[in-house]
Amino acid sequence: MRSSRSLAIATAVVFCVSTIFPVVAALVRDASLLPRVVGVIDGILAFTLVAMAMVLYARTQGKVTKDAEDAAYRAYRVLIHVIVVLLLLFFFFGDRIAWNIGLVGVAWRAWLLFYTLPAWYAAFNPASSFPLNQTGGA
Repeated sequence: MRSSRSLAIATAVVFCVSTIFPVVAALVRDASLLPRVVGVIDGILAFTLVAMAMVLYARTQGKVTKDAEDAAYRAYRVLIHVIVVLLLLFFFFGDRIAWNIGLVGVAWRAWLLFYTLPAWYAAFNPASSFPLNQTGGA
């Protein structure tokens, strides 16, 4: 399970680096001025992120514990406030941000984060509890 923990950490790093690209693209006045290589790197990182998340999810299939689910739920309650922050940014700086460029990239990455967060917790701390049975109880 040590390799799953390393994969979880590496996936988190790739997630953070990959998220920078749509954010920066949304803040640049004219995205066409960015070098073409930036888009290529973004695509490669996005593909790598999805592949790593799928492998992490597959490795932890059936090993997600009640503690991991609870930790993910607590993180969801905090992360959901990002939507409020995005709404405030739209309200105050909406005309300065290229939402049509950045929002799609941030949205699918957020979905991927929410979807794989329990698996990430399970890989990071595999001995926190015992696996759930088929009925969802402990």
